[in-house]
Amino acid sequence: MADKNILHMITPLKHMSPFDVNMALDAGYDAVVTYANVTLDEVTGLVQDAIFSRPPKLGARTAMFFGGKNASLALDMLTKAKTALVPPFGISFLADPGGSFTTAAAMMACVEKTLRDKKQRDLKRAKVAVFGATGVLGFAAAAIAALEGADVTMVGYDGIRRVSEGAREIKTRFGVDVTSADGSDDEKKARILAATEVAVCCGRAGVRILTRPQLEAARSLLVAADANAVPPSGIEGLEAMANGVELTTHGALGIGPLAIGNIKYKTESGLFQRMIAAAKPVQLDIREAFVLARELNG
Repeated sequence: MADKNILHMITPLKHMSPFDVNMALDAGYDAVVTYANVTLDEVTGLVQDAIFSRPPKLGARTAMFFGGKNASLALDMLTKAKTALVPPFGISFLADPGGSFTTAAAMMACVEKTLRDKKQRDLKRAKVAVFGATGVLGFAAAAIAALEGADVTMVGYDGIRRVSEGAREIKTRFGVDVTSADGSDDEKKARILAATEVAVCCGRAGVRILTRPQLEAARSLLVAADANAVPPSGIEGLEAMANGVELTTHGALGIGPLAIGNIKYKTESGLFQRMIAAAKPVQLDIREAFVLARELNG
């Protein structure tokens, strides 16, 4: 009998995301087992149960996924899991809470390609504003952009406190600096946008973040991307399938949520497939997600 590829899926929430379960099974896992309401302190025991039940040679045939809706907690669980390993036993790990790491990776890969192909720029030194940055997707997008050398501002819809905490978290975890800004009203958002070259909207579904007049007034804007596929769009006038199409009269280009979603699906599936195909256990998070999304997006 062939050795089975087994995935253990961990979430601190009441339910594991059906989206992620479907993705894992469609990617090729033979068995997927879910664990809900898991605390950080329980991760060590789960990892060690998983590794000691199979010989070391099957470490690469076993994997653990960390979900939920909290980027910091998922990354803490990943760190805890790594320290729980007892060589020569090992398994593969993937963190992608709320699908945010792969979505952010896809978004920034699409932005990067549009900048390079149509504006002869890249993310390095680009002035990037992340709107809706209090959530897990905004956190991940800001981290990726900063790791690529962008000048990143995290914009909070409810003031500056929470985005400032996110900026400090990115500095602690990834060693890169980002700034924070208060985007709690239209006037403040307009001022931020006026100094921005790349705007990415990571806010809640069905919430309009940027209006057409704000976009038209932002003369330095090169690219704007929106992750929201639920009407109304996060960016007024941006079609869901847009992929580098003209958005403003001064030449800013738009990237819609379905164009991003196409790369996101391939990225999450590709990371699962990478764990299945690995000869030795691998450990995957935001950085590996962006590398793969960039490859998939050409």
